[in-house]
Amino acid sequence: MSRFFSEKYKNLTPYTPGEQPRDMKYIKLNTNESPYLPSEDAIEMAAQAARSLQLYPDPECHELHEKLASLYKVDKSMVLAGNGSDEILNFAFMAFCDKEHPARFPDITYGFYTVFAEINGIPYSELPLNEDFTINISDYTNKNETVFIANPNAPTGIALSLEEIELIVKSNPDAVVVIDEAYVDFGAESAVPLTKKYDNLLVVQTFSKSRSMAGARLGVAVGNAALIADLNTIKYSTNPYNINRMTMAAGIGTLCDEEYTQKNCASIIENREYATERMKKMGFEMTPSLANFIFAKHKKIGGEALYQALRERGILVRHFSKKRLEDYNRITVGSREQMEILCDRLEEILEEKK
Repeated sequence: MSRFFSEKYKNLTPYTPGEQPRDMKYIKLNTNESPYLPSEDAIEMAAQAARSLQLYPDPECHELHEKLASLYKVDKSMVLAGNGSDEILNFAFMAFCDKEHPARFPDITYGFYTVFAEINGIPYSELPLNEDFTINISDYTNKNETVFIANPNAPTGIALSLEEIELIVKSNPDAVVVIDEAYVDFGAESAVPLTKKYDNLLVVQTFSKSRSMAGARLGVAVGNAALIADLNTIKYSTNPYNINRMTMAAGIGTLCDEEYTQKNCASIIENREYATERMKKMGFEMTPSLANFIFAKHKKIGGEALYQALRERGILVRHFSKKRLEDYNRITVGSREQMEILCDRLEEILEEKK
């Protein structure tokens, strides 16, 4: 770092994104991207929007917000689009956390939560998951601290039920509960309907996974109108034009073809089950994932060794060095062909270990 870097950030550990190597062509199963293209409507509308890039985008995202409100069956005042769900999550840390309202989240979860807390100078607690990687609900009930829970969780893919989420929200009436639903479309139940019942619930989703728009950066928050107004205060104090014209148009296009999104989600769920069954037969142990990834380990080969062996064979997966995770790898669910190749390579690797 330079001698000019602010003292307040000198100990900040930034988030580490999944690798994007260029040394060869890989089957990329490491960053939970969709194996499918965006919808044709999304592609065409984004291309049309490119013809107007000399103009600022609509800061109020009128048409996009109308489409989102229709999708979630809520009033338009209850939705806010953001530059990826990461921006919205950061807004939530800024808006709803401080020294009197510390943040609370699991010790094994989305790695950006600690970064957002630290960069904003917010005290936080990391609560250990149970031995089976499930969340201990009692760690989040009756705490009256700002709660952040990824549901399904990352990198485990394990989801809470809607009843468990409601218990957490109901027991913390004077604190905001943020449910990060980046992977909800692959088998879990969304908490969006509860936003009409509780004024302290904020649900955050992304277009990166199920809607094939990781490269466009688009996220959405759904919550009580007053919570959304708070987030808008942060937005208009930082970057009013936070969603560019092409992303906004692509988002609208995607929402015009919900059937395409649901078809892709169904395919990914089917591919997840296919790979899971084959991996079980090989002796892999896996968490019950309801996300677009598999979290797996094998007693005959360490997590890092398996990651390296797959990499050498042109397949990228995500390995974490954290103590409780080091035996595991997180494997994005791709197309059926990609899953077949993955399983074939896993069989080769395990055969070599005999």
